[in-house]
Amino acid sequence: MHAKAEKAQIQINRISSAYWRVTFDNPPLNVMGPQFVREFREIITAVEADEGVKVLVFASAVEGFFLNHSDFNADLKELTSIPQGPTGLEAWPDILVRLTRAPVVSIALIRGRATGNGSELSLACDMSFASREKAILSQWEVGVGLVAGGGPMARLPSLMGRQRALEVLLSSDDIDGELAEAYGYVNRSLPDAELDGFVDNLAGRIASFDKWSIANTKRLVNVGSLPPDVEMAAGWDTCMASISRPAAQSRIKALFEQGFHRPGDAEDHLGSYVGRLGR
Repeated sequence: MHAKAEKAQIQINRISSAYWRVTFDNPPLNVMGPQFVREFREIITAVEADEGVKVLVFASAVEGFFLNHSDFNADLKELTSIPQGPTGLEAWPDILVRLTRAPVVSIALIRGRATGNGSELSLACDMSFASREKAILSQWEVGVGLVAGGGPMARLPSLMGRQRALEVLLSSDDIDGELAEAYGYVNRSLPDAELDGFVDNLAGRIASFDKWSIANTKRLVNVGSLPPDVEMAAGWDTCMASISRPAAQSRIKALFEQGFHRPGDAEDHLGSYVGRLGR
């Protein structure tokens, strides 16, 4: 057993047989490491096997962070050694593709930072709703010499258009909830005090409907809207190749020296810090 696996990083609350709430709980920063990926894969497998579940809501128990970037203190080999999933993709893109194709409705409730992996999960969900005051979305990878590995290059252009997608990806800057809504990054941004109630009511409403109708409507929408798996695989392969590049290693080291990967200003305002690295 992995030493870090003693405390679960993801919790499932079955509101009903049809409505599950999945909560990320890996304080202090909700980073995504190998244990998180293994737990998430188990959840997706359980969802695929359960005939009753119709709606998944993803949320966070960690203040300030929905789901953050990868765990740069973890052993990369531990992540890359996780077997490929049923799609034939590596572990993280496999999870995202299976979630998008699953015959259930997935909803991201974004309060806090959805940085890198959190943004990729939001894009894989069927719907996403953000706190107007507290949500921050970011594909920060280019700013440290990396390429994102969870498919935002494949997914973002169809949501917001090529030019805005390139702005998000190449600026590596933080996008607040209001701008995310305007760009089509999320369905809506709502006042923080209204976010939980809105998502819970929507999830409960959809969960009351017939699963066959839900699943087949989603299946038919997917036909004309999803990128091919080869694009997801290409993104992951390029991400892995980018990590060992000297330019990336140098920028990541500089970011660590400024407080990256520790609670504090660098993590809270990552877009600002990334933007100053090469200046």
